[in-house]
Amino acid sequence: MHGLCFSLYEDGQRPGDIITEEQVRRRMEIIKPYTKWVRSFSCTDGNEFIPKIAKEYGIKTLVGAWLGDDPEINEREIEGLIKLANEGYVDIAAVGNEVLYRNDLNEEELLGFIYRVKEALPKDIPVGYVDAYYEFTVHPRITDACDVILANCYPYWESCHLDYSLLHMKQMYAQALDAGRGKKVIITETGWPSEGTNLNDACPSPENAMKYFINSQVWSAKDDIEMFYFSSFDESWKVGPEGDVGAYWGLWDKNKKLKF
Repeated sequence: MHGLCFSLYEDGQRPGDIITEEQVRRRMEIIKPYTKWVRSFSCTDGNEFIPKIAKEYGIKTLVGAWLGDDPEINEREIEGLIKLANEGYVDIAAVGNEVLYRNDLNEEELLGFIYRVKEALPKDIPVGYVDAYYEFTVHPRITDACDVILANCYPYWESCHLDYSLLHMKQMYAQALDAGRGKKVIITETGWPSEGTNLNDACPSPENAMKYFINSQVWSAKDDIEMFYFSSFDESWKVGPEGDVGAYWGLWDKNKKLKF
């Protein structure tokens, strides 16, 4: 695969828990034969081990600072991202993930963080912001500030039937390309849950998850689309925010067994 989103948390763990280097290494060992890149979502609480260990294994890194509505956490995240980048562990820097989608920060605040990171990083490290593909159309100033467009594309969350899902993802990608006006677009998340409740025409099942994975990977390889698949392992804590499907986005289950 081009890239894989790194799932950090084991059963009973959740964001905010401090994760050990040993746990990160154990999980990296499992995924390393399958991916060229790995994506992390935060630079604190053990997430900072992800790019360091990835580099040991020769895996490239898209490293994210997790921004939200807590100024103190935001400060730690931004400082963590700058530190990791200046130490040579970051190939692409992502300043925030779906912050505008969640309304955690306004455009002005987010722009401040993006320009601050760009200022502090070596010029050869591209800096971007991750959000749903359409947000780059809605927020042209954010798009202009980014060196690279980091777009999340989920046909599942738009109630798309599996039969039309690849076509729909191609349309999402095309919209992000259009918004970027010549800038590189990377699909930072896409995936399909293997269990859970239907979302209108979008049906989670092991077979549908496998078909979507294969279709998206074939397209990624054939058309040279840089794509990070979501996600490596099932994570039980995600049931809260996303409903029952939240726990079933992994290629591996929560016991680190490959599903297919």
